[in-house]
Amino acid sequence: MVAPNWIGDALMAQPLLVRLRNKLPGVRIEVLAPPWVAPVARRMAEVDEVIEADLHHGALQLGERWRLGRRLKQHAFDQAIVLPNTWKSALVPFFADIPVRSGYAGEFRYGLLNLTYRNKRGREAMAVHYARLSEQPGTEPELPLPFPSLKVDPEQIKATSARFGISGPYTVLCPGAEYGPAKRWPHFRELASKLDSQIILLGSSSDKKDAEQIPGRNLAGQTTLDEAIDLIAGAAAVVTNDSGLMHVAAATGTPQVALFGSSSPEHTPPLSSAARVLWLKLECSPCYARACPLGHFRCMKEISVAQVLEEMKKSGPGPVHSP
Repeated sequence: MVAPNWIGDALMAQPLLVRLRNKLPGVRIEVLAPPWVAPVARRMAEVDEVIEADLHHGALQLGERWRLGRRLKQHAFDQAIVLPNTWKSALVPFFADIPVRSGYAGEFRYGLLNLTYRNKRGREAMAVHYARLSEQPGTEPELPLPFPSLKVDPEQIKATSARFGISGPYTVLCPGAEYGPAKRWPHFRELASKLDSQIILLGSSSDKKDAEQIPGRNLAGQTTLDEAIDLIAGAAAVVTNDSGLMHVAAATGTPQVALFGSSSPEHTPPLSSAARVLWLKLECSPCYARACPLGHFRCMKEISVAQVLEEMKKSGPGPVHSP
């Protein structure tokens, strides 16, 4: 399987792998993934091997793709399922001479793929979109789909917490979103002042500056993805924007409150019974813009701290005290 380039999308593709494993119990599943997605794939019970390929999003890298494809030809794969919609993402399976190369037609990939699916109109739930590739074209996957689930080790969680000097209950806040500012809730600082627990701030290095404005232990940009997964799995609660770490929290079963603004939880929800979602669903949303095109940013600004605290109480035992 050629994995998506985003952590969240990779996790929403896991129900596809579960379906493949159930339908073909003896099948060997290998995942071709970029380095920033590979740690997530390695924690999926359905995956036998992860092949890391540093193929950059937006870069053709034709020579690198050809060499990788010729190397993978030795694996004698029976089928490749290509999840990204881009033309270039279908090149490696083509160069590897894999007999069945399936995926959505995407960027006019006829020939590169020889088993193609048509995209549904509009933005459907991403997990369903991916799970459809476990069926023959024109056939819908059986619902409900299983939730994503990542392997976590309690001893490893303890070791990771100890490595960062964390002991006792803590809440994880994820104030970033790589997609853009339209996904970033602006009230994390106020929320942090009302939480009666240790606060751990997680995110990428690009989130570090924003996280510095929020009371708590700022580990943005200081952890590996594996370490972030462990810290999220060990948390009492998580509050997060619609981001890759939101999907990580869902896949570890940690109670969370997920905040949506320009995007839609009908399209990319946190797939977990322990997740609570706040989405105002204004007349202008979802716009899927990276920055608010109207300039008012109401979809996020008008989600109040009080609403988040109330949802934290509903999601499970939480470190909340009265204002």
